[in-house]
Amino acid sequence: MVRNSSQFDAFYKQYGNALSDQRAALFIGAGMSVDAGLPTWPNLLRDTATELKLDVDRETDLVALAQFHLNVKKVRTRLNQLIVEEYGKDVDITRNHRLLANLPIETIWTTNYDQLLEKAFREVGKRCDIRVTKGNFTSPVRGKDVTIYKMHGDVSKPEDAILTKDDYEIYSRKNEFFTDALRGDLVEKTFLFLGFSFTDPNIDYILSRIRLVMGNDAQQHYCVMRWPEKPKRSGKNKAQYDYDMVRLELRISDLKRYGIEALMINDYSEITEILEELNNRSHLKNIFISGSAYNYPVMPKTQVENLSYLLGQETIRQGFNLVSGLGLGIGGNVLIGAIEEFYRDGKSKLTDRVIMRPFPQIARTDPLRKQINSKYRRDMISTSGYTIFMCGNKINHETDEVVSSDGVREEFRLSRELKKFVIPIGATGDVAKEIWDEVMASPDEFFPGFNVQKYLQILGNPDKTNQELVDAIFAIIRLTSTK
Repeated sequence: MVRNSSQFDAFYKQYGNALSDQRAALFIGAGMSVDAGLPTWPNLLRDTATELKLDVDRETDLVALAQFHLNVKKVRTRLNQLIVEEYGKDVDITRNHRLLANLPIETIWTTNYDQLLEKAFREVGKRCDIRVTKGNFTSPVRGKDVTIYKMHGDVSKPEDAILTKDDYEIYSRKNEFFTDALRGDLVEKTFLFLGFSFTDPNIDYILSRIRLVMGNDAQQHYCVMRWPEKPKRSGKNKAQYDYDMVRLELRISDLKRYGIEALMINDYSEITEILEELNNRSHLKNIFISGSAYNYPVMPKTQVENLSYLLGQETIRQGFNLVSGLGLGIGGNVLIGAIEEFYRDGKSKLTDRVIMRPFPQIARTDPLRKQINSKYRRDMISTSGYTIFMCGNKINHETDEVVSSDGVREEFRLSRELKKFVIPIGATGDVAKEIWDEVMASPDEFFPGFNVQKYLQILGNPDKTNQELVDAIFAIIRLTSTK
């Protein structure tokens, strides 16, 4: 099967708009935690099934399987222990979790017991309001960046986790605070479901709950699902594939009853591509200024300072947001220009328009200094759609010589790795000129589908005025931000 490009284009546009308008939500299933080394439901209950003399691979209702165990044992001690042992493991968050955390998302629902989502958001400095119990609803976290609704419980409270048929059957009565909150979000927000397969035991319960709270009023939502893998040989495997395809097509049709459009992929690794694209699109309003200047060998100091000021000013005036690490000789003037323009406009919150991320002051002898600074750079660039490069020199404190800035070079490497638009002002010299040379050598590689050469030529011309340079930069940004 080939991914439907027109379907995905429509999805990126609609869900991207929802992200920009803060109307987007996520619904995360167990599949998103598998790459971190945490078990799927079948693997979690495999030994439990064996104990009951059943084959977990032949069971289609794993919730019923958990209930069978409870019926036989009369207590759920072993089930609780499984949750703690398997979902309480100290594992690293995945690339997908990091991409989720970098999205401008404020609402996440999950059926997962693990704490990978919370860990990912905290890693990028976002404050989480975790809602597991009724008490969490009555005592919300102040200054939160994201609310995570753990509607089936948390590894820290395994005895309250939703796992058996008993738990599901009394859910609406016992957890009406979740049901009410979900109803409100389904009305107001566009959901993207990730980490659910068409055989996931949670999906039917979730869908029935959506139908219960929404009736026929659900708006458009999306669910990413994978096509069954086509077998290489005929026979029993081919028969199973044919059966799975029929069932999946019926599932896709059934999802439409709930206002959910299925986005079909061939492999779960494509989820990373989807999240990268959503990150790139949702961050096109954010501009990161990279640069440092200990001295000014090409462009006079006063001109660089004025150019920095104009860049900050125009970023806000054009409706974009500034991300700055306050680079030496550059960042201060960029920040002044942005803040002054913000107060002239005064239509939004300063913290929404100007994101200041000064580098942590770490001793040069600290062995972790380079590692921490690299992570800091990645965090800043990952939340931006554009990186503008200016100058790029610094003082070598050991030799007292002025050298090219390895930090600016690293920000260029990270910008390429994270698929950001790179805009070098070659006229300012140093590393920015080196980057400009590389971009000019293959502009289609850096700006695929966009004709920006004439603007890049201006950015490499030291005879152009600061206003002409700034105009060329924002001509490129306006052209590419409409994708």
